[in-house]
This record gives sequence, structure tokens and C-alpha cells, in this order.
Amino acid sequence: MDEMSLPYHLIIPSLISILILGIIILKRKKLFANGKWKWFWISTTIFFAIYLLIVGGATYSDISLELALRKFDLNGDGMFNGAEITPELKTAMNKSISDTGRNFSFITGLFFSGIISFLVFIIGKTIEYIKKKKTTHNNVYN
Repeated sequence: MDEMSLPYHLIIPSLISILILGIIILKRKKLFANGKWKWFWISTTIFFAIYLLIVGGATYSDISLELALRKFDLNGDGMFNGAEITPELKTAMNKSISDTGRNFSFITGLFFSGIISFLVFIIGKTIEYIKKKKTTHNNVYN
């Protein structure tokens, strides 16, 4: 069978996410120490972690489906014909070609990860504000 085609549109965002998460983890003490930017870095970490799960999962799924298709190519010519065409092949082929969700996961992952990380940022800043207000309020009356 021909060389396997890798989904670069999924692999590249996955590698970028891994790289950025690695940098954040290595510099975490410096980044998370400043209370002013703490929730920004937490939400950024969550963004890239969720994005990596979405796009990495789509990459894994794409590659595993292509490998599953290769099992049906008995003579290794890259074509499915004769005895190779079975109901299992048709099922595997349908799963492989129904890939709109996988192919656009790098775009939909941006929106989904962005919404989740934005909510984490807003909730974190709100809790921080309430705690600061409560501490200030308690200090005034003590």
C-alpha cells in the first residue's frame, strides 16, 4: 500500500499546544506567582490543554482509522478490489470518509477551548474579587 498520509492540519496544532504547555509548565513558578496575571495563565493553560485533547484526539482517531483500512488491503496495492471488499471494509471506509468533524476539529477546538477558558478566567477573577472585597470588608470592622 502507498505511504500513509499524515493529517498535518491536526498534527501541527497538537505539537504547538504541547510546546506551549511545556513552556508554561517549565515557567509556572514565575508565571503563576504574580497574583494579577494568575487567572490569565490558568485560563491559558486550560485553553491549550483542552485544545490538545480535542485536536490530539482527532489526530489519533484519523491515524487509527487509516491503519484499520490498511488491514483490509490484502495484496498491498493501495486499492480495494475483489475479495478485499467486505462489509467490515465498508464500515471502516464509512468511518474513515465521514471525517468532517475530525478535519475541522482544529477550528472548532479553538472556539470550544476559548469559551471554556474564558469562563474559567471570568469565574476565577470574580471569586478573587469577592474574596478581596470580603477581606477588605472584614479588616475595616476589626
